[in-house]
Amino acid sequence: MDETTPSEHLNPLQRFGRDVRQVRLARKITQKHLGTATGYSEGYVCKVESGSLHRPSEKFAKGCDTAFGTGELFAGMLRRIDEGEHPSWFVPYLNLERKASRVLKYETNLVTGIVQTEDYARAVCRVSNPRASAEAIEDKVAARRRRREVFEGNGSSRLWVILHEACLRTVVSNTEVMAGQFDYLLTVAASPRAELQVTPFSTGVPATSTMPFTVLRFTDSRTVLYTETRVGGRMHDSEQTVDAALDDYDLLRAHALSPDESLTLIKTLLKECRP
Repeated sequence: MDETTPSEHLNPLQRFGRDVRQVRLARKITQKHLGTATGYSEGYVCKVESGSLHRPSEKFAKGCDTAFGTGELFAGMLRRIDEGEHPSWFVPYLNLERKASRVLKYETNLVTGIVQTEDYARAVCRVSNPRASAEAIEDKVAARRRRREVFEGNGSSRLWVILHEACLRTVVSNTEVMAGQFDYLLTVAASPRAELQVTPFSTGVPATSTMPFTVLRFTDSRTVLYTETRVGGRMHDSEQTVDAALDDYDLLRAHALSPDESLTLIKTLLKECRP
């Protein structure tokens, strides 16, 4: 990251990294020293300061505050980065998503956000935020990209995604964007911490609810259902409601194509994009 780059041209993580660097230099602390103080390597500090990490950890942000004597400045900045690029009603869900041991998703219209490519997410964000600036759109795309850490990071979370075929047939932007999205779905499916299935049109009426939903499961045996409408999202934790959602998800899995058959369909669609 160029130190002369105007602040308005930096994304939130680049601004976070710039501020870490500025305070570190003002305190006359080396990257190696800061790494030791926060429990990370010198290379990790370098990546944070350059804005090249998908998201610095909360532990690192708190460690910076301790090393710099800045109270909760950097921890607060990191929290606002997470919260600022999403609707306020979505933030409680995001906080739970990061902590879940199992994330079960069913989507009916678009590829679900957690596995969207940057180009796909950018096109979706532009349509849903037509008056937003280019910088604001890029911030939203980056925030969506960071959600992948649920199954790409070093934690123990597992992701299961069921997409109705309509999600794959709806052309977002153009065939090049769709080809990139199909490529990434194949990558997701190959992950040892993710499963991907497609419910084909040939199945007919969905086995259960036609509305998207997410079930989050936790190591302490808690299970939460998340649903969303045009006016916001809602968490449900009553035993009866959650059990019904889990039954629905089992039916959806049973009626969907197998993981291997789902991959075959995605590969076919990819070939159609790249004849």
